[in-house]
Amino acid sequence: MVIMDISLVLPPEPDDRWTLAQQAGVHHAVFHSLEIGDGSRPYAYDDLLRIVNTYRDHGIEPAAFEGSVPLTDKTRLALDGRNEEIEQFCTLIRNLGELGVDVVCYDWMAGLRWARTSVTTPTRGDALTSAYDDGQMRRGPTPPAAKRTTEEDLWENLEFFLDRAVPVAEEAGVYLSLHPDDPPISDVRGMPRIVNSVEAYDRVLDLYDSPHNGITFCQGNFSAMGVDIPSTIRHFGDRINFVHFRDVDGPADDFVETWHDDGPTDMKAAMDAYRDVDFDGPIRPDHVPTMKGEDNSIPGYHIKGKLFAVSYMKGLLEK
Repeated sequence: MVIMDISLVLPPEPDDRWTLAQQAGVHHAVFHSLEIGDGSRPYAYDDLLRIVNTYRDHGIEPAAFEGSVPLTDKTRLALDGRNEEIEQFCTLIRNLGELGVDVVCYDWMAGLRWARTSVTTPTRGDALTSAYDDGQMRRGPTPPAAKRTTEEDLWENLEFFLDRAVPVAEEAGVYLSLHPDDPPISDVRGMPRIVNSVEAYDRVLDLYDSPHNGITFCQGNFSAMGVDIPSTIRHFGDRINFVHFRDVDGPADDFVETWHDDGPTDMKAAMDAYRDVDFDGPIRPDHVPTMKGEDNSIPGYHIKGKLFAVSYMKGLLEK
């Protein structure tokens, strides 16, 4: 039987969330900028070694590195410093490979990245969730670079990046996992987005044909694209290197995040599809509602909703 690594975003230092995760039967961690902090950016081998060993000394295996990868608009928009930034990214890959962490999640969202218009939308039992309304978003200021950036610019810059990073990932035994644009629409306030459809991902995978150039299959984003989730999982198959297990209600330009058991996607069929393609990598719940007693300081990432989602995922896997 294929065994997926159910994982949780956990901080690099032990706290109650580590204990709760293990009590829920989760023994894999994703280390993420939400917990590490964007300012620290630990890419040096010795910094990563300390983090990785802290997890392992407490019985938790670091399964993926996400969020705080050294990629900014310098690389996405081909600005001064791009080559140095890509080399820093490659150093991170080499170091993670040496440490046995074999999945890196990154994105290609320039200008405004993860975009939401509300993180206090009430949902079941008055929990709080996030939502996106493109009409509201477009009333805000246009990023300065949007006026001089085209879709083809982003495609050319992505190919430039992949040509340099994927060979390093192959050598290091690390699997790059490109996250969809969130939300997956054509532009946000005039800044183009290109990783927003199945066809776009087919193009990404063709730019550098290697298992080490793969996908973070974020179910909420693919749901917002309007695709059938199980058939799309089977379409991409072994190019899926990482999974964000979540769901949304509504199209890409007007949606609300849902509880994992309360969205439009057939989540059992999704789990069956991952099994069908022999997915055995890290899979984590994503964007959970904020529950009673939590302060909503990290919307989508508080522990109570994640524990609920883990239990739901475990139940789906046992059916």
